[in-house]
Amino acid sequence: MNDTPGWASPGSAPSDDQDGQGVPRPASPGDANGSAPQWSKDQPPAGQWQPPTAPVHGAPPATPARADSGSHSQAAPGPWGQQHGQWGPAPAAKPGVIPLRPLTIGDILDGSVATLRRYWQTVLTVSVTVAVVMQVAEILAQRYLIPAPPQINPDASPAEALSQSVDAMQSSLIAMGPAYLIMVAATLVSAALLTVVISRAVLGRPVTLGTAWQEARPRLLQLLGLTLLVPLMAAGIMFVGLLPGLLLGGNSGVGLAFLGGTCAFAAVVWLTIRFSLASPALMLERQGVMKALKRSAKLVQGSWWRIFGINMLTQLLIFLFSMLIAFPFAFLAMGVAGDGIGDILDGTISETSWSYLIVMGIGGVVTSAITYPISAGVTVLLYIDQRIRREALDLELARAAGLPGYGG
Repeated sequence: MNDTPGWASPGSAPSDDQDGQGVPRPASPGDANGSAPQWSKDQPPAGQWQPPTAPVHGAPPATPARADSGSHSQAAPGPWGQQHGQWGPAPAAKPGVIPLRPLTIGDILDGSVATLRRYWQTVLTVSVTVAVVMQVAEILAQRYLIPAPPQINPDASPAEALSQSVDAMQSSLIAMGPAYLIMVAATLVSAALLTVVISRAVLGRPVTLGTAWQEARPRLLQLLGLTLLVPLMAAGIMFVGLLPGLLLGGNSGVGLAFLGGTCAFAAVVWLTIRFSLASPALMLERQGVMKALKRSAKLVQGSWWRIFGINMLTQLLIFLFSMLIAFPFAFLAMGVAGDGIGDILDGTISETSWSYLIVMGIGGVVTSAITYPISAGVTVLLYIDQRIRREALDLELARAAGLPGYGG
């Protein structure tokens, strides 16, 4: 049974003749008479597709990828020629923001930034709108819902102080519930729209906000289910890991809870990376929630550490960028909310004053408007890269982009 649907990005039809290991190839001339393919400087190896003969969008002639069963696609040798004093294959075609070949981490990050730069009107409209909604919800929650932190009795025992701190944290989390639901909905819409935009950017096609919304709207409910299911699974794993130690109690219970929590955390990280490509699989292949999870697990298999490393590096870069933006806005907010530099040094700034919250909210909007597209771009391009490596999706993308020499 065919369990590997083809590329189903907007504007291209899915391929139904894939078997999960590659795509069909024209019959090799050498296979017809049983002779081995011959190599020469002027003639590519028999059985490989000829690259496009005309450049596209100013790019060099494209070299189609070759997908052998059980291995990732590799660039075909032809056409061979001397470039910069060396013999080698022509570079891969690049109709959009990425070259149509297995991607490096530099290609993935560059493609994310190129999408933001090339389609900045659509991308920033989505990310800024989502960031503003989230920051307004957070500001209102902090101003009106979150209770003031309780005053810890200095004469209280350590156990009583810990109990008071836990109660205060619990009440704050409950008060943040409405704001959290708004943030989940806004993030959901952002991820759906940006996935559509990036899928069009890979093909080099223009996309408007209205077009992205029409493509993403039918998948929002399923994407919501996927967005809630994975955290619930992670929370269930953590609860199971901590439960024996909590039931045992005492020093032995603390040690058992630490061990169980560590093992559960490792399982959650493994599961998160394993299902990290489910969202683009659901959006671009139009699959259900469970099928999208299985699809992600299949694509990640054998590449878990690579995908984990790229995700960690991306989050580190986003964190550093966020800190660079947050520090100036935090200093400005404390200066605006206080009476001077003395209040900043004394730490007597009210973090619930309107001036402080508004300035910090503006900083949050600026940070989120740039980091959301980068994060979404890395996820979608990782999905595309895995399909290029496993299923020769570069050929499907070349056909969808209308590159000459790749068939209809």
